[in-house]
Amino acid sequence: MTKEEEINRNLTLIEYYKQQLESIDLQLQYLQSTLAEYQRAKITVDQLHNVDDNSSLLMPIGAGTFINASLTNASSVLIGVGAGVVIEKNVDEAIVKLEERMKRIQENLERMVSMGKKIQVDAEELSRKTQQMVEETQR
Repeated sequence: MTKEEEINRNLTLIEYYKQQLESIDLQLQYLQSTLAEYQRAKITVDQLHNVDDNSSLLMPIGAGTFINASLTNASSVLIGVGAGVVIEKNVDEAIVKLEERMKRIQENLERMVSMGKKIQVDAEELSRKTQQMVEETQR
């Protein structure tokens, strides 16, 4: 492989690294948003310990909009288990389930950050090496 071919291959690889980093950034944003959603859900479910059945509450429906609602059963929560299926759990079980999910999301966040750092280091090293090769060919 000639130097020029190797430089072109390296430039292509650097572009690939850039695309990977952009993809990781999007995934990190999604995971952070999902984690925040689970944290809000856990806080809300945890507050059920402090309310009685038939309590009035404001229920968020999105976009900063709320409706008045009545809580008929403060001792149980319906929690999604996937594929549109929900099961009933008591408040403490629901909190445990939410915490488990939050832990998995946090682990995924940490893996993605680590992967992003490794790709960044690899891209910087390849960029430095390619820059040296370009300078050598110009002499």
